[in-house]
Amino acid sequence: MENGEKPRDLEDRTFLFAESVRGFVKRLPRTIGNTEDVRQLIRASGSVAANWSKPTKLSAKKIS
Repeated sequence: MENGEKPRDLEDRTFLFAESVRGFVKRLPRTIGNTEDVRQLIRASGSVAANWSKPTKLSAKKIS
């Protein structure tokens, strides 16, 4: 990122968060007990970025 560039900072960080959660999940043992928890964790980590970017893109359309 370039200096002073803030609007995409949160988008980049939420993407990196989802990516790091997926890396963490890959190291977990595959057991019946944690299968659903892992699925939920992956969905939740990805939805942070999706939920942030959707309103941001909509507000950009209103400005245009």
